Amino acid sequence: MAGTARTLTVGFPRMHKEAGERRDYLPDLVAEVAGFVREVVVEAGIGSGMGLADDDYRKRDARIRVGTNAEAFAQDVVVTLRSPETDEFVKLRSGATLVSMLHFSTRPARIDRLAELGIHAVALDCIADDAGRRLVVNARSVAWNGLEAAFDALEDTWSPMRDPAHGPVRVLVLGPGSIGRHAVEAATKLGDVERRDAHLAAGLAGVVVTAVGRNVTGTQTVMRRLLSATDLLADASQRDDPSTPLVPNSWLADLPSHAVVCDLVVDPYLLDAEPPTVRSIEGIPRGNLDKYRFAPADPDWCDAIPDTIPTTHRRTTVTCYSWPGVRPYECMELYGWQLTPLLHTLLDRGGAEGLREDGSYHERALCRATLRRFLDRRAAVGHGGRGPIGAFEPS
Repeated sequence: MAGTARTLTVGFPRMHKEAGERRDYLPDLVAEVAGFVREVVVEAGIGSGMGLADDDYRKRDARIRVGTNAEAFAQDVVVTLRSPETDEFVKLRSGATLVSMLHFSTRPARIDRLAELGIHAVALDCIADDAGRRLVVNARSVAWNGLEAAFDALEDTWSPMRDPAHGPVRVLVLGPGSIGRHAVEAATKLGDVERRDAHLAAGLAGVVVTAVGRNVTGTQTVMRRLLSATDLLADASQRDDPSTPLVPNSWLADLPSHAVVCDLVVDPYLLDAEPPTVRSIEGIPRGNLDKYRFAPADPDWCDAIPDTIPTTHRRTTVTCYSWPGVRPYECMELYGWQLTPLLHTLLDRGGAEGLREDGSYHERALCRATLRRFLDRRAAVGHGGRGPIGAFEPS
């Protein structure tokens, strides 16, 4: 590596999110980084949610030091998975590089605060190759973990699912894109291969999956007819217009009462943004790793749903901001493999500020994911710079 990386320090703070969030970067990735920088500081307790101890990190390289949360945030380059809270950004020094799932297009307050503090951010969810394919992505886990939870719920809400005399389960997938394609496969296997095998052995009818794109989701008569014949609705959509739901709350009345909604997009409500953002399925809650199943009468249903959003029509819903975190170790193994060459390149360039648009394959991908590049695009189009949402994977 070039000499620049040897002068840098890197911090890996823990994510202090909901109790169910157990993910941290694994020792293999931290050791890879330590091999070509001056020092790596990991926050004490890193990996403990997955059964790892501080020594599992420290013993890998003499340049790995265990420190406090503040010390981990104080380094030249700071690497987290989910974004720190906005009020945590002050822990980074001006000019530092933050590498995290930042979702620039749907978090205007986040990007404004980063810019105000002079932080050179790289959004993991925006790192894409020259053809636009994401390089740090766990789309398969989003779909499979979400569909597994959805079929678990459907087994509870609909006893005919286990009746050999009944027909197949009817699944409707909105959006056959990167996540939707995995959702179709997961749905055909009832979200879990063992469950599929058990259903086959019991002589049950299986699953029929219908996947629809924008040429159908925008047609009310067709959509409402499809919804009336759906047992499980899986949303993996990508919208050009975040201010309008794909499925208004009134349409949920067409779903059978036993139907389950599987939310794989997990967009936020941002009504004060310009343009505003609403959920693609209107009036459903937004879960996390502590709680991702909501029954229609759940007292937590309307938490964080603005009062102006209709919630009259409800179906059992599974929704999680962090679907890959359902299986934390496997998730972080994948992210570690994907991140290793990218972090090599980032550190070789001295952080985000040194990235060039005409650089190597990985450098170009990183450059496109910088806050600087996002702000330039926003200024060029003269508005919020918000592209299609629902395109990102739940972190």
